[in-house]
Amino acid sequence: MKILVSNDDGIDSNGLHVLVKYLKEISEVTVVAPLKEQSAVGHAITMQIPLRVINYFKNGDFFGYAVDGTPADCVKMGIRNLMKEPPDLVVSGINHGSNTAINIIYSGTVSAAREAAIMDVPSIAISVTNHAVKNFEFAGKVAKILALELHQKKVPNGTLLNVNVPDVPEEMIAGILVTKQGKSKWDDIYEQRIDPYGRNYYWLTGNLIEVDKEIQTDQAAIKNNYVSVTPIHFDLTDYETYEKLKEWKLERLFDAKNT
Repeated sequence: MKILVSNDDGIDSNGLHVLVKYLKEISEVTVVAPLKEQSAVGHAITMQIPLRVINYFKNGDFFGYAVDGTPADCVKMGIRNLMKEPPDLVVSGINHGSNTAINIIYSGTVSAAREAAIMDVPSIAISVTNHAVKNFEFAGKVAKILALELHQKKVPNGTLLNVNVPDVPEEMIAGILVTKQGKSKWDDIYEQRIDPYGRNYYWLTGNLIEVDKEIQTDQAAIKNNYVSVTPIHFDLTDYETYEKLKEWKLERLFDAKNT
């Protein structure tokens, strides 16, 4: 098995290095990750400026490729340019901080995996539910187990697994649940501050409004110390509203315009 590994926290990230350690036990690993942190950049890709790729070394040994672009750039670059053959699997992470509910939209970690799904490569995004992570090792084990499962059992093209692991000791993990994306979202604002030179600047701050109570949602699952595994895809169509909109007979508006 050949696995491409990326993230949004940057190639220096501790979570990335733990992920690579565990995945190397089961596969050949290629690392293509952002040169610098790219958290919350969503599914941005670079178009107006050139991308540069740098060989990155760890303890004197080649570790992977650092790209001065976004997580989606890294996956696209890895599959199209840097790997001789497409990978069997892409794994993005291990992210510092959860990617549940509305965070999935903003997440660079999830977007790296989504880019792989767009390119018809099975993928996993994995995160630990704390920005100051204390327990990466268990998440590394989870990533290894799920990588083997996904490689053997497959999911439909265009679907990825979004995995969130509570940042608690392994013995406190309640289990693993297949979950749905929750509806919790941020109540946030750009707080105005003043720099040492007396100039205004703004810093995003806010609180997560947790509305998810059902244990089968990602946010509720992690709050109860379950590993959450959510299958997601990039088809954003609201099919229920699609059916209702057809009843509006919008074509009559065009007909009226031309009569």
